[in-house]
Amino acid sequence: MRTVQMTLDEELLASVDKAAKKLKTTRSGFTRKALREALDRLTTAELEEKHRRGYEQKPVRKGEFDVWEREQAWGDK
Repeated sequence: MRTVQMTLDEELLASVDKAAKKLKTTRSGFTRKALREALDRLTTAELEEKHRRGYEQKPVRKGEFDVWEREQAWGDK
């Protein structure tokens, strides 16, 4: 692990410290988790955008997935 220096405004720092205390973790632990979650959200957003562009470039054709209709289990039977 590396030590990094960050600049945060007082209000944000106070909120982070309060949340860390409530979650019984450290400021660093809270920040690491928050950064990981932010990176996960970014990755998800990028993949969703990639899929959206893909479907724009090659839309689903009528009847393309009809063969799978019988395979779907919706739990209502």
